[in-house]
Amino acid sequence: MDTPLVRVGIIGVGNCARALLEGTAYYRSSPDLTAGLMFPEVGPYGAGALEPVAAWDVDVEKVGKDLWSARAAGQNLDIGIPQGDLLPLGADVRVQRAPTLDGAGFRYRERITLAADQPGEGGDRDAIVEQIRAAKVDVLLNYLPVGSQDATEWWADVALAAGVGFVNNVPVFIARKDRWRKRFREAGLPLIGDDIKSQLGATYLHRTLVRAFSDRGIGLERTYQLNVGGNMDFYNMLEQERLASKRQSKTSAVTDAYDGELSGDNVHIGPSDFVPFLGDTKKAFIRCEGRGFGGAPIEMEIQLTVPDSPNSAGVVIDAARIAKLAMDRGDTAVDEWVSAWLFKAPPQAVAQESDQIARERLVRWTAGEHSGGR
Repeated sequence: MDTPLVRVGIIGVGNCARALLEGTAYYRSSPDLTAGLMFPEVGPYGAGALEPVAAWDVDVEKVGKDLWSARAAGQNLDIGIPQGDLLPLGADVRVQRAPTLDGAGFRYRERITLAADQPGEGGDRDAIVEQIRAAKVDVLLNYLPVGSQDATEWWADVALAAGVGFVNNVPVFIARKDRWRKRFREAGLPLIGDDIKSQLGATYLHRTLVRAFSDRGIGLERTYQLNVGGNMDFYNMLEQERLASKRQSKTSAVTDAYDGELSGDNVHIGPSDFVPFLGDTKKAFIRCEGRGFGGAPIEMEIQLTVPDSPNSAGVVIDAARIAKLAMDRGDTAVDEWVSAWLFKAPPQAVAQESDQIARERLVRWTAGEHSGGR
């Protein structure tokens, strides 16, 4: 390609990584298309700018394969992106064995076999840092399964050692924690996350609804959000012990958007069940109950049906390019605002800002009008 590239390393080659690879190939094959993109361009980086140069997984059906082949291997599903004109992306990248740590729970291991010759319990950190440097990675993209606290922290530390940006797509709190933010800021590296907010997903829609209750003076009394799907993400989440941070992330993302008070007994948000025949389709059921003028009752129920993995890829493609542009400019303070716009659990300093304020700041920043800082 003649245009500048963002060299990315992919941690976990699941359905979301597949959607990112196929989506990038799709926009490369049709560079004039802008449908499905929030930011067709981020500085000099177009929608086809992501270049996978390194990848890691633990699945025996993916480790050792080229990345383009691995994207469709194992438990990965058809995620709905047309395949006809796609040119292979990452066909010259070999998927390396990652350390397992807590990245594979017992539900996950029911469906996959761990590749042999795994690194030691802590992983061969120095070897992986060298892989990242040798591949000239700009940004690491974390796609580990829900509940991978230790593994995500391990990779965040590796990103710092290798001198690359880190985008945390999973519900493990890294970008939200001051100690991690301080370390990345001191290193002059962007830390973006946590827990991806799908492009038009249940969290964004739910936030919009409860914000409307606040803006229109309606008292919100009770609300729930239930999600079902049939991919490995939902299967992994059958292991309830791995869901604490996921529930916290999704709940705070919604309650932060409401100006009033909601007791914990009146809010229920989180994954509900695994429905195999749904495949990569996710269904979300949202209900809001409140009272308007004179105490008159108001009830709202919405069902949302979306392709789960492409819905996340439309966000990661922006996060990775913004991270690279921030590094180009030496202005990593924008990571707060990109996190607030694109992720469920951004740093606390911006968590209660509206999505539109975060988006407006990002638009001005990408245009070079001001710093992304507060």
